[in-house]
Amino acid sequence: MTYLSRSAIISIVHPDSVRTSIDLPRNLHRRLHEAAARQGCSARQLILRGIERAVEEAEPARPRRRLHLDPPLIPPAGRHIDLTNEQIYDLIDLP
Repeated sequence: MTYLSRSAIISIVHPDSVRTSIDLPRNLHRRLHEAAARQGCSARQLILRGIERAVEEAEPARPRRRLHLDPPLIPPAGRHIDLTNEQIYDLIDLP
């Protein structure tokens, strides 16, 4: 294959794609094409679905729990003052 003939093949690949190759056992290759025919899609589509599923499963899941601040992570400095809202309003001169 010459340099010029390779450039014609490379231009067929979508610009956002990467061409790769793998070696499959013959039996698996045959089963892949049979499964694709049963599902009515191409072997490429079946392979891409499998890869996407594997990548999604490998992504770390977001933690479902929220951080609770009772008790607080950092204890308050100074002394603790217990005041109700009514006591605070009594201490503040509001216009």
